[in-house]
Amino acid sequence: MGFERYKDGFFLGTDELGRDVLSRSLFGLRLTLGLALLGAIIGLLVGGTLGLVAGLRRGWAEDTIMGAVDLQIAVPFTLVALLILALFGSSLTVMICVLGIAGWEQYARIVRAEVRKITELPFIEAARASGGGPRYIALTHVLPNIVSPLVVQFTLSLSNIVILESTLSFLGLGVQPPTATLGSMVGYGRDYMPTAPWMVSVPAVLIILITFSVQILGDWLRDRADVRLRAR
Repeated sequence: MGFERYKDGFFLGTDELGRDVLSRSLFGLRLTLGLALLGAIIGLLVGGTLGLVAGLRRGWAEDTIMGAVDLQIAVPFTLVALLILALFGSSLTVMICVLGIAGWEQYARIVRAEVRKITELPFIEAARASGGGPRYIALTHVLPNIVSPLVVQFTLSLSNIVILESTLSFLGLGVQPPTATLGSMVGYGRDYMPTAPWMVSVPAVLIILITFSVQILGDWLRDRADVRLRAR
């Protein structure tokens, strides 16, 4: 079966094997979003926790964590991802781990800066004077005040991880066939651009729509989560 368009209900055409591009794109969309969400959540937990420790503990702990952050920033992460995938393969577990460590340093830097700024405010001094311990202060007073920048960074990270996963899959280093992701569909369809451009255009448009929608959602969540905006 060759390429077909608008035949037998295939509104967005078929690939060279006669598979529905729309169905494969929707499946790839689900998998791409799932990988990106898991990666962004792992990065948030790792980077946020390390940033919180660095902001509250100071001293050698802060120096060690920020040194790791500087090292992560200094080395292009695409090279790190290529090395990890070359050594350990491109299974879903490895992909989730690779995407999870992408961008954790941004969370750490943001959380550390916000924590250091917040801990110098008068209400934190009052909480300490009333007997509040570091854990109580962190959970009750610090975390609610850093939700807004974390939400913004999460949406930015999610968009970047979608692009990263698509790039790795486009290069053939991501999720392997026959499992479809949007990036792998774009990479696979580039050889058929002259005869079947819809094989590339459909997943590519979905990637663009994902990143745009995530940014809009992030702006809305930021406004809802910012305690300072709600207090007005």
